[in-house]
This record gives sequence, structure tokens and C-alpha cells, in this order.
Amino acid sequence: MLEPGKKKAPRANNALSKPVQPSADLAAIVGSAPIARSAVVSKVWEHIKKNNLQNPANKREILADDKLKKVFGGKDKVSMFEMNKHLSNHLK
Repeated sequence: MLEPGKKKAPRANNALSKPVQPSADLAAIVGSAPIARSAVVSKVWEHIKKNNLQNPANKREILADDKLKKVFGGKDKVSMFEMNKHLSNHLK
């Protein structure tokens, strides 16, 4: 047990902070250098917000532009929950 007022030390290298290599299609959005998974998701969201790609009627739905269609397996739209599955397919 932890002493009162003591915080647990952060883990040195969890799966979200481990650098991964994006595919060529994903690199068009996040860059081609190895990057942490958490940063990939952040950069994809930056792209979505910058290009106004959230469905105004359903904010949980992402409307794919040409770059995202390649990442989303050709789909025109995906849910924000489904998006992570598609991103995983483009990370090594």
C-alpha cells in the first residue's frame, strides 16, 4: 500500500508512449518519423478538427477526407471508437 500523500511512480515505458512507425498512408497525416501511439491519435485529431471532419449531426462520427480514407480502409466515415482500430493497422 502507498503511504498517504504519496503518488505511484509512473511506468517507464507503457504501450502508448512506445514509438511506432506509421505506414506511408498514415505518415501523410502524422509524419514519417517513429512516434508514440498517443501522439498519433493527437495528430489525427488535430487533422480532423483543422479540416472540420466531424459530422455536425453526430460528433462521434468522423467524415474521411482523401488522406483519412486511405487510413480507414476506403470508408467514407467511421466512429471515433472504430478509428483506433484502423490506426492500429497502420502502426508497426
